[in-house]
Amino acid sequence: MATVLLFHHGQGRTKGLLDFADQLRASGHTVHAPDLYEGRTFDDLDEGLGYARAVGFGEILRRGVASADDLPADIVYAGFSLGVMPAQSLAQQRAGARGALLYSAAFPTTEFGGTWPKGVPVQIHMMDADPWGEEDRPVAEALVEEVADAQLFLYPGSGHLFADESLGDYDEQAADLLQERTLAFLERVG
Repeated sequence: MATVLLFHHGQGRTKGLLDFADQLRASGHTVHAPDLYEGRTFDDLDEGLGYARAVGFGEILRRGVASADDLPADIVYAGFSLGVMPAQSLAQQRAGARGALLYSAAFPTTEFGGTWPKGVPVQIHMMDADPWGEEDRPVAEALVEEVADAQLFLYPGSGHLFADESLGDYDEQAADLLQERTLAFLERVG
């Protein structure tokens, strides 16, 4: 079984995000889901990202990276949207990562030091018509070209946070498939 450090999206550590973590736990995985927003959640993604801007994206990244300090190095880093920032940073820069799960976002590898580490698998999950994905999808496609063990899964639809059952973007069919693929990935790398 794998240990996962799961970072929330721009609306905070919502009930749907916590339920997702519980589903992974129910399959036997250990999941840590730190709160980068210090207890705040937002009903609207723009409002939540406004909070992140006010705090500073650098501070959000710092909080995320710091949350790994007391965890072993050989874990899986996962993040939804905004949470991809610390997840990808840790996967690229903290030696020993077992893998990365990037949901609804991706960053160029140059953002976190250059290249993707050899032997670290990555899965990326996005909806094919997500308006937020206009920038992220080409980056995800480039990452899949760059990394030997990388997969990009595109789901039909336009929801951004489609796997969070507490939000309006939730798509049960896509979320179930994302969950199935996530669990298969964790079984493989765990």
